[in-house]
Amino acid sequence: MNEFIVIKGARQNNLKNIDVVIPRNKLVVVTGISGSGKSSLAMDTLYAEGQRRFLESLSSYARQFLGEMDKPDVDSIEGLSPAIAIEQKALSKNPRSTVGTVTEIYDHYRLLFANIGIPHCPNCGKEIKPQTPQQIIEQLLNSIKENQKFIIKAPIIRDRKGEYKDLLQDLKKQGYVRVEVDGIQYTLDEENPMEKNVKHNINVIVDRLVMKDGIKTRLADSIETTLELADGIVVVDVLNIGEQIYSEHLACVDCGISFPRIDHKMLSFNIPLGSCMHCSGLGTLMEFDYYLVLGNDLDLPLQDTPIRNIPGFGSLTGYFWQSLNQVATHFKFDTHKTAIKDIDPKNLQKVLFGTEEEAIEFHFESENNGYNNQRKDIKSSSYHVVRPFEGIIPMLHRRYMDTRSEWARDTYETFMNRINCPQCKGQRLKPESLSVLVNNLNISELSELAVKDSLEFFKNLQLNEIQKTIVKDVLKEILDRLSFLDNVGLDYISLSRRSHTLSVGEAERIRLATQLGSSLVGVLYVLDEPSVGLHQRDISRLIDMLKKLRDLGNTVIVVEHDDEIMRNADHIIDLGPLAGESGGEIVAEGPLKTILE
Repeated sequence: MNEFIVIKGARQNNLKNIDVVIPRNKLVVVTGISGSGKSSLAMDTLYAEGQRRFLESLSSYARQFLGEMDKPDVDSIEGLSPAIAIEQKALSKNPRSTVGTVTEIYDHYRLLFANIGIPHCPNCGKEIKPQTPQQIIEQLLNSIKENQKFIIKAPIIRDRKGEYKDLLQDLKKQGYVRVEVDGIQYTLDEENPMEKNVKHNINVIVDRLVMKDGIKTRLADSIETTLELADGIVVVDVLNIGEQIYSEHLACVDCGISFPRIDHKMLSFNIPLGSCMHCSGLGTLMEFDYYLVLGNDLDLPLQDTPIRNIPGFGSLTGYFWQSLNQVATHFKFDTHKTAIKDIDPKNLQKVLFGTEEEAIEFHFESENNGYNNQRKDIKSSSYHVVRPFEGIIPMLHRRYMDTRSEWARDTYETFMNRINCPQCKGQRLKPESLSVLVNNLNISELSELAVKDSLEFFKNLQLNEIQKTIVKDVLKEILDRLSFLDNVGLDYISLSRRSHTLSVGEAERIRLATQLGSSLVGVLYVLDEPSVGLHQRDISRLIDMLKKLRDLGNTVIVVEHDDEIMRNADHIIDLGPLAGESGGEIVAEGPLKTILE
């Protein structure tokens, strides 16, 4: 392999047809004043051509999804490796993206908790243990009411891709009649095409029962069959109540709660198996703020508040204001005259959030708008109804969830604030996932620790010999990756921090730490001023990281101005002499010692 990257005739942007020879597997600094052509050489020429060649090596089928890249304005580049750029730009704006997911440390946390985590009951907090078939049967006999219908299901496929034609045929041969695929029941005689690249859930319908005397023997047979078929798990679907999971593996005897076997999937907030059902794993919710809905001026009546600006609430003759006026009459105030501050606080609470069990008599008039002018035979209609009032805030929330209009959604959101999910308290996961503990911390609590505290936690983690053997490799990977973050000056950051809240300097150093954790070899890394935002005391640790990246067998090219980084470089390329059209030339190149001489 070539020992050098040889660039001939580079003319990208303001580069002046320059020839450059860059040693491979070295730390190379490209420096010069702003606008001298540093990024044109490093990013727009070297990195761009490295990416373009990599894409060309892919199949035509893959390239059609990735598009084409323009060739940089250069005569030739020899000895170029696949290139990765670590730029000054924000990480993903996806609200699901966190420092832990970007660096993949959270994935290793999931493996650790799945292997040595101790499950606890989310109700009583006691450690939970496996349940016997007899205990499951007794719980069902005691919990399901007489004459209640229920179905015994065997969950044989959970969140896995495939068509499963052979599996369904085998089930039919075994005598089963029905399956439930992604929540819909089918007979095994029906054609049930499943998309190959979509994740599916398949339950076998083992038995349909009605709770009554003498059912215990049949119930026991069905439960034992299901446990054998579904690897120790039973799903019992009680009509009009819902599903309950029972497990031979994990159950709280005191509370009668069963859990599926712990694996890394139930510890992910990005899939339904683990994510909080209330916020879908986001940890936050958009909620209407009644201070924004009503405005700040409490001397105004309801009809003069900002609520009139919300889609569907502007017309005073529409359904909403017809309803609200009659609610106001019920509570003895006027939406047109009574100031908000003069409405009884208890009644205002009911207006905002609903009257619950308190029914109100409503009379609605429905006029036929322009039709009355053309069709005299069409008359306005009216109807009476007695029911509770839904409440302004619940009504707004329902309409926000139902609307398909981006404009309406954006308008609604101006009256909303983002709050922590009240169910998971911002921790993103289901209660059973948050109840798996390692040294009395769940995975979310551990993710909320700063990197320096997380390192301390794992260095002092007390494990028995069996646990040490099980998680030896995972623990090493966690410690290495946390150390990389610590060494680039990010010891204060928590893994739960959302990616979009990071500064560009923090984001760049996280990318650097992630690349060190990936241990790639033979790659060209191009970094854009990684020292931005770093205190001088952290520069030496950054230099050590860059050298580690080089020592793995990579070429590291850094666009940089920092003196200390330049003094530690193996090779320097100084562009200039000035900016713009007066730049783009090689002022000096070579090892620092040679340049100084």
